[in-house]
Amino acid sequence: MNIIATDSPSTEGLANMLEGYDCPAILVSVEYQILATNQHYRNEFGRVSLTDKPRCYEVSHGFTVPCDEAGEDCPLSAVVQSGHKERILHIHQTPRGKEHVDVEMLPIFDDDGALLFFVELLRSIPVSSPENLNTKLVGASRRFNQMLEKVSRVSQKDASVLLLGESGSGKELVATAIHQGSQRSKNSLVTLECAGLTDSLFESELFGHVKGSFTGANNNRTGLVELANGGTLFLDEIGDVPLSMQVKLLRLIETGSFRPVGSSIIKHSNFRLICATHKHLANMVKKGEFRQDLYYRINVFPIHVPSLRERPDDLPLLISTLLKRISEGKEYHLTDSALRVLKRYDFPGNIRELSNLLNRAVILSDTNLIEPSTIQECLDIDYELSQENDNDAHLMNSELVLTPSNKTEWVDLKTAESRYLSELMAFYQGDKDKVAKVAGISLRSLYRKLES
Repeated sequence: MNIIATDSPSTEGLANMLEGYDCPAILVSVEYQILATNQHYRNEFGRVSLTDKPRCYEVSHGFTVPCDEAGEDCPLSAVVQSGHKERILHIHQTPRGKEHVDVEMLPIFDDDGALLFFVELLRSIPVSSPENLNTKLVGASRRFNQMLEKVSRVSQKDASVLLLGESGSGKELVATAIHQGSQRSKNSLVTLECAGLTDSLFESELFGHVKGSFTGANNNRTGLVELANGGTLFLDEIGDVPLSMQVKLLRLIETGSFRPVGSSIIKHSNFRLICATHKHLANMVKKGEFRQDLYYRINVFPIHVPSLRERPDDLPLLISTLLKRISEGKEYHLTDSALRVLKRYDFPGNIRELSNLLNRAVILSDTNLIEPSTIQECLDIDYELSQENDNDAHLMNSELVLTPSNKTEWVDLKTAESRYLSELMAFYQGDKDKVAKVAGISLRSLYRKLES
């Protein structure tokens, strides 16, 4: 809402008005000066000396110019342009370090419509951090903050959320953040991994079953839907739900009612639904692989979880955070050249792959300083495994069609590869690093192929 003052308001009167808000609030002039703070602000962010009327961007960011001139979004500037309240996620300096803060800026006009002041409301987002702290979601890049702003907004509602993103990008952590920021946070977050479940197993896991309902059902079992009552139900990899079970899932979402397998008793559950997938559900709908009515039921509020490639600025922060979590008290650091090696890598497995790689590097490092050679060795391990898997698959396929007439051809392929590598070695004057890069193989694999 916009606040309109019928008379020219005094700063003292507006300062008293700030105490009516149930969150940290400050009064800001059109020249960015902080004129007053409320008790909630002082408790959470500390006292600000108002004698010299400090600028809001100086206090919150340590900037010498307004946020929009320093490459950040500025809620004050946004209000001036729109003429009504604006809401922006910011990274603020606090006594605890840098924190993500949801900022809502309210304009105050006089009775002639002239803009007089701003009331800035600040709400911390405790489920994330722009610094290397012990929180689940870590990041400070623009793409990360855009996602986090949506998480902050939808957490306070009860709408169904669909998380879209590549495997390993952190969709389950985002689901946890949404739950923790909601009014259901005191109740359970219940997760069902939908990938690889048969119809009967999916139904039993979700709805539960009664004793004797099928072979092996030796006891009654409470389903995850019932366990999620009052809390949040998270269906991970929703795109893998069997088509035959999607109608039952749709009925559950629409009515909140279900029947355990083998029971005639209808039960009810009040839960908030969050789904996640790495698949393109809209394309699956077109192909008839996913029900359209179910798609629109779960896709009320979609959030794209960015891949690691989409947030490269967060890589150093993520590396530092992950190393602290896995090092068991011993501090590990990457050299600048080791970091450059990782920055050139595209991480198809995203943060999950980064975590595995750093775990591997800690094991292989003799000191607490991780060198580029160690990082390259870790990358080569995965590359060689993938090459071996590809070769194994190729050999298996070849064995199916291998006959006396084409055995010579199979040998010729290996001969051709050897000749190709020899020609590359001659062209690059024995530079094995360049040859391996051009051939698309690891340096270790090149040595092995040249020796064979």
